[in-house]
Amino acid sequence: MMQNLTMMVGERLISGFRAPLCTAFIAVLVTYFLTPYVRRVAIQKGAVDDPKVDDRRVHTEPIPRWGGLAIYAGIVFAVGLVMPFAYPNGRSFPAYLTAMLVVAGFLVVVGALDDLYQYKAKIQALLLLLSGVAVQFYYSQSGRVQINTFGIPIHGPASYIALGALAVPITAIYIFVVTKTMDTIDGVDGLCAGIATISAGTLVVIAVYSGQPRVAIVAAAIAGSALGFLRHNYNPAKIFMGTGGAYVLGFLMACLSIVGALKTAAAVSLLLPLLVFGVPIADAFIVITRRLLSGQPITQADKRHLHHTLLGKGLSQRQTVLVLYVAAAVLCAVALFVVRRNHV
Repeated sequence: MMQNLTMMVGERLISGFRAPLCTAFIAVLVTYFLTPYVRRVAIQKGAVDDPKVDDRRVHTEPIPRWGGLAIYAGIVFAVGLVMPFAYPNGRSFPAYLTAMLVVAGFLVVVGALDDLYQYKAKIQALLLLLSGVAVQFYYSQSGRVQINTFGIPIHGPASYIALGALAVPITAIYIFVVTKTMDTIDGVDGLCAGIATISAGTLVVIAVYSGQPRVAIVAAAIAGSALGFLRHNYNPAKIFMGTGGAYVLGFLMACLSIVGALKTAAAVSLLLPLLVFGVPIADAFIVITRRLLSGQPITQADKRHLHHTLLGKGLSQRQTVLVLYVAAAVLCAVALFVVRRNHV
């Protein structure tokens, strides 16, 4: 009996990965082949990262940005192609998913403009917070991008705390934190794209294991697009994803974690984001703490990030990203272990 049950669960999980794998493959191809074209456009429009702007840059030659345009295109194309086949009954794009993609498109444009005009930190923060609020108000019975409850590590009916009117600001702040930390960690060739691939891939597994196929498909598109872009962004990088790319990856993963991972049991719902997004969140926490202790504004750019620290220890760019890849993979493996044990 137990053997038959194990086989049934295994078959369900295998079949659950078919659509996400197909989506990821399409996203990889689209982003990989589109990125060189985007690179040429970025050069023509002057969207280039000049290493002489400040001493935080680790590259020595001007590198075009706007890679986020290719990443976003890969996500939208892959999801748009696979979702109608996965949901042929007309429920391919529920309201919350449409809202996620539309707001992500807005952030791509904002990021592309920021790459050209360098908006102030306060303006960027305001736009991210407004995006986190806006995405919550377009929903249906099939789902909503909103943290309605907080899970606490106890058992029984009292293990969830309803947020009520606080749900909107708390959700917006959570989306802002994840999105902004993905942006701030994008300081070394291939780091943000690689971390996004690992984190989004983890969300795919959690979604499949939890029986959330739509979340798995979108997460797979994110992982595939990040991986397709990584081929051009790994050291020595030919193009950067820019603000728009980091915003899209962070925003969409934050939204998916709310719809997907945070819907797991109360005992792990608070823990999962700290594990899945552990490296960028830890980086942001360390940087902010150091700035506060030194009396500097938390928005002031400096070389206190984890990748700067590792580079300062004598590691190369490739060695630095590999160390942080391993750290991210370990944290995500722990997240998967916790989810699996929670469902046993």
